[in-house]
Amino acid sequence: MGSSDDQKTDKYRSYLYDEGEKNTRWRFGAAPNYDAVNKLFEEGRTKIWPAGSIEEKVQNLVKTFEMELFHKTRPEDYKSLDPYKLTLSLNGRKPMSMKEVGMIGGGYNFFLQTALPEAMRGYDPASETVDTSHLAFTTTFPRGFVLEVLEVYAGPPVMVFKFRHWGHMEGPFKSHAATGEMVEFFGIGVYEVL
Repeated sequence: MGSSDDQKTDKYRSYLYDEGEKNTRWRFGAAPNYDAVNKLFEEGRTKIWPAGSIEEKVQNLVKTFEMELFHKTRPEDYKSLDPYKLTLSLNGRKPMSMKEVGMIGGGYNFFLQTALPEAMRGYDPASETVDTSHLAFTTTFPRGFVLEVLEVYAGPPVMVFKFRHWGHMEGPFKSHAATGEMVEFFGIGVYEVL
């Protein structure tokens, strides 16, 4: 991941090991290590974007935002976006502020909101916390749940892109045994730069 222990870098994420992160409060006490995730990404991606292309920039922005959302505990430590102006909306739901996302248990609970009846939920965001959700997904996908941008339909200031998220179920999920199978889903994301 880096050239030495003192100068680590991540080729897909910014604001992870830079000098500007020396006072960052990390959810688990230190910056996360993405070596296994990056390896899985490089082995399973379907696109290799040219350096400097809009596709590469959008993909790295999404990966950086995702890292900050799941690993930085204070809004003032976010650098990929302004957490005080950011709103997130999923599948036409009411936009939520970062504070509201935190109140429902963080990123996994935000992204897995559902209208399914409780009895049909394999994962119930209403009963999970930021810690229990993180444990569930890192146990199920020990090498990571990887994101790849497949296509960028529009570039700044409104970026519209298609993505693929995938991982291998190499650990148990709730009461379900590990299968080793690939789990993947596809979606469309929209980022608007104001």
